[in-house]
Amino acid sequence: MKIVVIGGGNGSYAAAADFAEAGHDVRWWRRNASDFAEVTKAGGITVTDYKGSRPVKLVPTDDLAAAMSGAELIVAPTPANAQADIADRLAPHMADGQVIYLPPGTFGSYIMMKRMRDAGCTADFAIAETGTLPWLTRKQSQTEVRISTRASRLPTGVLPARKTDEAIAIISQAFPDAIEPIEDALSGALMNAGPIIHPPLILMNAGPIEHFERWDIHNEGTQPAIRRVHTALDNERIAIREALGYGAPHFPLADHYETSNWMYGNLAHDKLVGSGDWHEHLELKTHRYMQEDIGQGLAFLVSVGEWAGVPCPVAQGLLAVAEAVSECDFRKDGRTMTTVGLSDLDLATMQTMLREGL
Repeated sequence: MKIVVIGGGNGSYAAAADFAEAGHDVRWWRRNASDFAEVTKAGGITVTDYKGSRPVKLVPTDDLAAAMSGAELIVAPTPANAQADIADRLAPHMADGQVIYLPPGTFGSYIMMKRMRDAGCTADFAIAETGTLPWLTRKQSQTEVRISTRASRLPTGVLPARKTDEAIAIISQAFPDAIEPIEDALSGALMNAGPIIHPPLILMNAGPIEHFERWDIHNEGTQPAIRRVHTALDNERIAIREALGYGAPHFPLADHYETSNWMYGNLAHDKLVGSGDWHEHLELKTHRYMQEDIGQGLAFLVSVGEWAGVPCPVAQGLLAVAEAVSECDFRKDGRTMTTVGLSDLDLATMQTMLREGL
């Protein structure tokens, strides 16, 4: 299958390596060719996982038109705040039958489709999103990536939901036996684990994060008090899902720590901690855990709860504390039902849009 991989972050490196090793025709695109200079010079990247280290041949490009020609799947494991720009760049090149996959999405499926429609794109395509990055992974350099583990369950919602079967069939070729179809793209957005796991970890560890040069929020930073806040916050997410009519499984975060039933499967948390890759420097105000998982993801979750009439005091409280710590107004400038233009829709109209698309 012809797959376009967008971006140059941790997930994009892991995606390009995995798809190439699986025998897919990978077109790896970034905006600036200079960002790929070392990869181009090396002829690819080195991937390290439980099998050891090995080279993977890859030919990156900055020619998006050429990359998109004949592609069936576009995978964009990029930050949520990059989705609007990516949509603008993709709009002239989209073709009927193509599928964009956002792992995860934070309801970027709607934002991207709206921008592309507003730009005049009339192609009959689908955008899907899931609840987590399919890899626990960290770049080691511009030509090296380490993958601690891979997702075994990826609950995936599609916009428009009427195209679910065909979109899931395409995505499943890239992620065999991992994709689990769910109701629609908003259901997929409300599976996003980042806004549940990271806000308590960074806000309740703010002291040591700012004191120590490096701090592992998943090791010494994950204590019983923080886990209790995780559970309370996740219960609010699940209550919002249920109020909107979304059914189980809701993939409660507790399963990540206590069972083998969560998205990453068996011993994922132990593998994450054991790698040492998350013993790192965090700049609280600017790190993606703050600007993306809270400013985009948690702000969106709070706004959906308020729109649906579901109390979410823990989420609201964490959002307020994060705004004080970061000196940002995420309700005004982040991702919410108001800022994406959906706060005036009633539930029935929202459900129609989710099913039929824009």
